[in-house]
Amino acid sequence: MKGYRGIFLVTLALSLPVTGMANSRDQAQRIHNRLAGVPADAATLTTMANLIQGNPTSGPRDAAELAMDHPAFYNVTVKQFATPWTNEAQDVFAPLNDYTATVIGAIRDDLDFRRILYDDLLYVGNVTPAASADSNAHYRNLEIQHANLADVLSASSQASQYGTPSQAVAGVLTTRAAANAFFYAGTNRAMLRFTLMNHLCRDLEQVQDTTRPSDRIRQDVSRSPGGDSRIFRNNCISCHSGMDPLAQGFAYYDWEGPQEGDGGRMVYNTSADPDTGTRVQGKYLINSNNFPWGYITPDDNWDNYWRKGPNANLGWDPNLNGSGSGAASLGRELAHSDVFATCQAEKVFQAVCLRKPADSADTSQLENMTSQFKNDNYRMKTLFADAATYCMGD
Repeated sequence: MKGYRGIFLVTLALSLPVTGMANSRDQAQRIHNRLAGVPADAATLTTMANLIQGNPTSGPRDAAELAMDHPAFYNVTVKQFATPWTNEAQDVFAPLNDYTATVIGAIRDDLDFRRILYDDLLYVGNVTPAASADSNAHYRNLEIQHANLADVLSASSQASQYGTPSQAVAGVLTTRAAANAFFYAGTNRAMLRFTLMNHLCRDLEQVQDTTRPSDRIRQDVSRSPGGDSRIFRNNCISCHSGMDPLAQGFAYYDWEGPQEGDGGRMVYNTSADPDTGTRVQGKYLINSNNFPWGYITPDDNWDNYWRKGPNANLGWDPNLNGSGSGAASLGRELAHSDVFATCQAEKVFQAVCLRKPADSADTSQLENMTSQFKNDNYRMKTLFADAATYCMGD
């Protein structure tokens, strides 16, 4: 019996490290799959497993950082993460474009992610033709050639590549793809609505507030829809009272040309528009007879009425004054809110964990992720790493 017992103890002792490695390899594989969408090669998997086993506290995060070096993290995971923001249909399979490429570059280069809503950012590749304000061919060719976006994208500017006036640039909001999707036709309210949806995780229904002043609601909004003024007071005003003063920041922008294919481009008024006599685009006077006594937009000065009332809980930056001129200052107002940071954590959690937060533990994790994101200079890869390590046991 003693001999058998000795053999058993030796066998058990030898098996423990192997079991530990097996567990860490499973965790490493899950992390890699969630972040890159493909299995890790043997060498990478071993390195990740060793990191996890060597330090259970920091090892999983280090392993996640290593997984994000894989080209598929940018070409697949981040591309599919950002592409729905670039079109009204929120199609994840839309072609690569300047909006998506700029998000990918900003994440790769660990930029303060808030800058994507207001800085002069544009990422371009190494293919011909060059990036153009009139065509998506540059980015289409990057995708056709299956370019490794982690390697080929380089930082540039919309001013240098597109000739966009410096005062007109507002991060991804003024990329060709965004202008094509959200400045086309309409009244430019779509740009505000989809920016709220994509970057603050709030659609208009979620920011309704009937307590805000209605003095900035434009002429195209009837004050008695169907002859009933109660509809305006109880419904229309809840969105338009806050939306219209903010959307005024886009007053000088329009899309010129077809929406589909190449040939169209964003336009920005630097001189008087023939329809308005000011720099404001003529689209801001659409359906002006609906209520002629409504607000007539004179310029691109915007105000955030949502800093007061129930939407004050979105966490607006007290260091900003809640008003400004043009899209860039408006983008800064939105990006520097608390809800912007929370939204990025929510989106990354769902993209990596493949589910929405479901319980108190998930809610606590989101709070921790948001805090880490802020403390790490709004670095998006911090969110991806946190989500991957949290869900590696799923």
